[in-house]
Amino acid sequence: MRSRNSPGMRTADIARRTGYSVQQIRNLERDGVLPPVGRTPTGYRVYAEPHVQAVLAYRALAAGTGPVEAKRILRAAHARPLSDALSDAPSDAPSDALSDVPSEALALLDAAHARLDTERRELALARQAAEAITAEPIDAVRPSDTMSIAELAAALGVRPSTLRHWDAEGLVVPGRDSVRGPRRYSPGQVRDARVVHQLRMAGYRIAPLRSLMPQLRRGHRWEEVRGTLAARDASIDTRSRALLEAAVALHAVLAR
Repeated sequence: MRSRNSPGMRTADIARRTGYSVQQIRNLERDGVLPPVGRTPTGYRVYAEPHVQAVLAYRALAAGTGPVEAKRILRAAHARPLSDALSDAPSDAPSDALSDVPSEALALLDAAHARLDTERRELALARQAAEAITAEPIDAVRPSDTMSIAELAAALGVRPSTLRHWDAEGLVVPGRDSVRGPRRYSPGQVRDARVVHQLRMAGYRIAPLRSLMPQLRRGHRWEEVRGTLAARDASIDTRSRALLEAAVALHAVLAR
């Protein structure tokens, strides 16, 4: 029976160590997730510990940034053949394999962390802004207080087509001077648009917002919003931890 550190593991051994099926391991090899796999004279695959760590790195990366991006990162990490990295240094020299990580792999990892940081910041802003916006008092509306669709789009940093979509979905329905007249947004409708914009950035989908917005206008169901935002926050934490776990496994791959 092969030990965990045996240089001659089979596909079934890798599958058992990582929790994947044999076919999934072969698919990951086909997709370039694993370092080059050796074969016996009779054609059987021969795996080693770096292959185990590559699969574990993929699993964590997939949880942190999605399977497509996880494969891109690992393919980039393997751009310099592992055998080259090992042959460059004496066997008793301290491992400095991380200095040989291709810059593309580092850039992809940086981008994954940056996306999570952006999500976290946007979520915090959405939580603060949505509650503050709905608490704003709306005084009597004067014609001069209204905004055109172009003005509101510019103020929110969205396209006018986005506001038209929200209108069609019943999220923010502006007034009109006539049936075919231009859209004019009152202060209350501007506030609704700001709430929708913040919640959309925080991950809210159109369908839940369609039923939620009338309740928010009446000051109800904020607990539901807070719960959804808290779940989004927990999801970001989970993906951040997955990227940390992936970094450990990826280090183990490259250091060997």
